[in-house]
Amino acid sequence: MFYGATVWDPWLIVAQIFCLQCLYYLTLGLLLSILVGSRVSRMSLVYFFDYATVSASTVTGWCVIASFLLSSFAGAGYLLLLIERAKKCLDFAATVYIVHLFMCIVYGGWPSSITWWVVNGTGIAIMALLGEYLCIRRELREIPITRYRSNV
Repeated sequence: MFYGATVWDPWLIVAQIFCLQCLYYLTLGLLLSILVGSRVSRMSLVYFFDYATVSASTVTGWCVIASFLLSSFAGAGYLLLLIERAKKCLDFAATVYIVHLFMCIVYGGWPSSITWWVVNGTGIAIMALLGEYLCIRRELREIPITRYRSNV
C-alpha cells in the first residue's frame, strides 16, 4: 500500500464511517449484553442511548461505563483495520462519537449528566489516540525486500 497523493473518494469515506459505526455498536451491544445483561431482567436501547444509565452511583451504571470504555478500545482496533492512516484516526473517532451524540439526543434529549460527558470524552480520547498509535506502528514497520539469489 502506497501513501502518496490520495484521491478524494466520498463513497469510500461514507462506507468507512458506516462500517466503523456499525462495528462500534455491535461491540457495544455485545459488551452491554455480557456486562449489563447479567444484572438486569431485560436489555433495551436505554443502555445504548439514555444518558441516565451512565452512572457511577450503581453497579449497573459502572457496567455500562465499562462497556463504553471497552468498546472504545475495540474501536481503536477497527480504526487500524478500516482506516489505516494515523492522520485520519481523530476524524473518524470524532465522527463515531458525534453520531452517537446525535442518536442520544434523538432518543433521550440533551445529555445533562457530567458522567456521560466524561465517559464519552474519555472514550473518544482512547479510540483516537490508541488508533493513531496502532496506525503509526504499522506505518513505521520495515518494508520487507526479498532478494533472490541465483545459483550460479
